[in-house]
Amino acid sequence: MSGGADDRGQSEIVEGTITSVVYHNDENGYTVLHVEPPSNGFELARGREITIVGKAQAVWEGEDVRASGQWVTDKVHGRQFKADDITCVAPKSIVGIERYLASGLIKGIGKVLAKRIVETFGAETLNVLEHQSARLREVPKLGKAKIEQIRTAWHANETMRENMIFGQTYGISIVKMTKIVRKYGPDAIAIIKANPYRLCRDIWGIGFATADKIALSVGIPKDSPLRARATLAYTLEAEAEDGGHCWTYENDLLLHANELTEIPTEILGEALEAEIAEGHLVAEGGSAGEEGTTWAERHDVTAPRRIYLKSLYWAERQTAGHVRRILTSPCAFKPIDAGKAVAWWEEKAGFTLATQQATALERCLKSKFSIITGGPGVGKTTIIRALVDIYTARKLRLVLAAPTGRAAKRMAESVGAPAQTIHRLLKWNPVTNTFTYNEENRYEADVFIFDETSMIDVKLANDLLAAIPDAAAVVWVGDTDQLPSVGAGSVLGDLIASGVVASTRLDKIFRQDSSGLIVVNAHHVNAGEPLEVRQGDTDFYFMRCEDPTTCVQRAIDFMTTRIPRKFGLDPLADVQILTPMRRNLLGTENLNVELQKALNPTGDAIIRGGTTFRVGDRVMQLRNNYDKDVYNGDVGFVKAVDPAERKLVVLFDGRPVAYDPGDLDELVLAYAMTIHKSQGSEYPAVIVILHTQHYVMLQRNLLYTAITRGKKLVLLMGVPYAIDQAIKNNTVRERRTSLAERLQA
Repeated sequence: MSGGADDRGQSEIVEGTITSVVYHNDENGYTVLHVEPPSNGFELARGREITIVGKAQAVWEGEDVRASGQWVTDKVHGRQFKADDITCVAPKSIVGIERYLASGLIKGIGKVLAKRIVETFGAETLNVLEHQSARLREVPKLGKAKIEQIRTAWHANETMRENMIFGQTYGISIVKMTKIVRKYGPDAIAIIKANPYRLCRDIWGIGFATADKIALSVGIPKDSPLRARATLAYTLEAEAEDGGHCWTYENDLLLHANELTEIPTEILGEALEAEIAEGHLVAEGGSAGEEGTTWAERHDVTAPRRIYLKSLYWAERQTAGHVRRILTSPCAFKPIDAGKAVAWWEEKAGFTLATQQATALERCLKSKFSIITGGPGVGKTTIIRALVDIYTARKLRLVLAAPTGRAAKRMAESVGAPAQTIHRLLKWNPVTNTFTYNEENRYEADVFIFDETSMIDVKLANDLLAAIPDAAAVVWVGDTDQLPSVGAGSVLGDLIASGVVASTRLDKIFRQDSSGLIVVNAHHVNAGEPLEVRQGDTDFYFMRCEDPTTCVQRAIDFMTTRIPRKFGLDPLADVQILTPMRRNLLGTENLNVELQKALNPTGDAIIRGGTTFRVGDRVMQLRNNYDKDVYNGDVGFVKAVDPAERKLVVLFDGRPVAYDPGDLDELVLAYAMTIHKSQGSEYPAVIVILHTQHYVMLQRNLLYTAITRGKKLVLLMGVPYAIDQAIKNNTVRERRTSLAERLQA
């Protein structure tokens, strides 16, 4: 909507009947209405429609509307009423009632039936539907089944409207309110008012701020135990989500919770003891003082306790237990003569392994649980291929898997054996809400090889290792210099640091050619050394770009035109833009809008929360959705769009997945993605943008991860100073975990 000048500065009231809902955004409530004023209407000619724009959660044709705001003259759409507040009520006129019923509001009532019902009851129609629905028998040609359908739909609509108005009051969108009602049922409002903080835990996309706003507005005191306990859980979840921590020190937890809500530390301390007593949080170490003392009496301890979310405590503890179980259990197959096996494979492959590689391979063959780590081009894939060949020759049952679909596909292509994602290996059971393969039902195989294990967080590690039988051999392959897992924990690093798992770090580069610089520069970055750039044809280019607007324009030009034309690549399937952040001009949100305009500007579309989805768009899943069998970071392409029903279908590796309106917040455009989200993926060509706008994110492992995403081509674009800062900054944020300690105990 174009901007316009106010015709008058004073707030006014307009009323009328909605003749059509021109536009309504379920996510933010933005609405455009055509409204017919009452017969004595305003300053306009009688019967003439007016346009009202503003926010409303639930509106239907035929309803009476009352809006407060100001008249404006829009440059494109002309004179309209810009509402600060829109209130809708059931219509009073016969014409309005008929239009209301025929709007599609009540399932089972169309235009013809709406007319018959209103002809029967007149102005009393809505009262009959609300309080005397048995009288619907008086409507000609209306059977029992239809009457029951109308009665059910009417009362469901009343409940829904009440829920939507409640949601509007607290800034909860229709989409999220629909999810809430689906979760809690018809008593949703009562359940929320009793404990608004449940929303943070139960409804993806609703945060502490929204829940806290509701809590305070319904009369929950600022220093109530309920609010204090919810604050502690939220603070721990934020530590896990933002910092990857499995636990935090008690004093830090109370300080951060106090800063968030200004609840006194003593009240937070007592709330912490209550959460621990009920098993929602877990305390480990330190000194809890004598039983019966208050928190204030025992808070001054020399060794502060570590406080965990219950789920992370058990995930970490059980992960350690599963590693020890696998290590100490007899092997399912006879010992392999590692030296002979290596010699056999070298003869089969037609070349001799380097000493470091041969040592790593022998160590894997001799160990129940082993790890291979190292950067690109050092031979990790060669060792996986050798293991597959050797174990296959022994006729052992072999399983290959990786955290993401793209990583699993690349693993399968590079070693010539089937591979799958870890989630699909474990098989989610929607009936029990658990993985099919677990501690009670372990996967039957002899050897498990997992790639890209730096991406595995502590919860997934626990689920994965629980499903592995005692007698199996396990090999983890990964790169500890990449960015850590998105979820909590530092599992690969902790396993290596513990010293209880046989691990080999490969550092000699094998995979490179005379003109290739991707692998070389990845290792330069990892060593804190300047990048190497050459003139002429190569696989690594740098383009200096100081102005952010120019960077956007050049990135679009290279992705859509110059790279595809020079290298014969498909811009949609083969070229990926990577950037450190979501926000700012050089963030994914703005880049995706501009790239969509350039690559996929027209066609049927669905708009959700300011994002437009069209057929052909590259999109990414934002959370694990076990029911759909799609997971955080999965990338696909929109196959079909239904604007009327606000539904779409996405193809993930050729598999169609349907999305209803309530699911659309799980998708974002993925022409550009953050470097964090690109982990586990590899693309023929990547364009990496690194600018001083990204200063707070500039880190060595970030740039290293970005460069190693490119298979054939890397174009690094940005400011030399920003790149230098990223290379120099090797201060890796330490994650608070205890897995290594548990393994050493």
